[in-house]
Amino acid sequence: MNLQIYSKSASKCCNSNIMKTAYRHRSRKTNATKMAAVKFDPSYVDVRNDILNLVPEKVRRVLDVGCSTGALGKKIKQRNTTEVMGVEFDEQMAKVAREKLDRVIVGDVEKVNFEEHFPAEYFDCIIFADILEHLKNPWEVLKNATNFLNKEGIILASIPNVRHYTTITNLLFKGYWPYRDRGIHDKTHLRFFTLKNIRELFQYAGLEIIRTERNYRIIERPHLINICAKCFGFLFKDLLAFQYLVVAEKKNTEGL
Repeated sequence: MNLQIYSKSASKCCNSNIMKTAYRHRSRKTNATKMAAVKFDPSYVDVRNDILNLVPEKVRRVLDVGCSTGALGKKIKQRNTTEVMGVEFDEQMAKVAREKLDRVIVGDVEKVNFEEHFPAEYFDCIIFADILEHLKNPWEVLKNATNFLNKEGIILASIPNVRHYTTITNLLFKGYWPYRDRGIHDKTHLRFFTLKNIRELFQYAGLEIIRTERNYRIIERPHLINICAKCFGFLFKDLLAFQYLVVAEKKNTEGL
């Protein structure tokens, strides 16, 4: 009788331990699945081939400000055998980026003390891909970044063009600012730039623009009709330019 009771008790204990172990495994699996299921807006995580094509093959140290999930930095590393570091505000994106880049700093670029993380004139290339328009003070952020750019280095930036004809037509004919979830009129944009504003921005930072490219679109969202945009670009280049790509270097102050 006592043996039967002991046997039943042991069986219950064993089953309880098995259930707890199974629960732990399910819990871990669920957490892992949740992490794997985190999805980001494709417009923020896709590889920017237009930026990649402007990164010189000779660069060896790159800083990607607003590196997202590190897709661009990974491509640069694969092509250039380069050290790539990133700064990213979103913690979930930064976790993914850490798997691809050499180092990722999580924080607001306007508050991060770069001097604590990088030596002066350390980088050959600093990238601001669709970041400056999201900042309260892009003028000071860009100016501060030049302290960590070496003498032969470049800064790459992509910046939306608020002079796009869709801005003008909406204001002129609809009396309406077309707030959207992405693109030129993204709700999260704090600053807006035309090409002249961009030139002033870089001049303030002590940078000289050496190359300007344009991404053309007839309508803001991705669409087949945008293939035709470049054909009309030679006539209406600043009205159809959806985005400017800028390459800049430090101004030569020797002898001044």
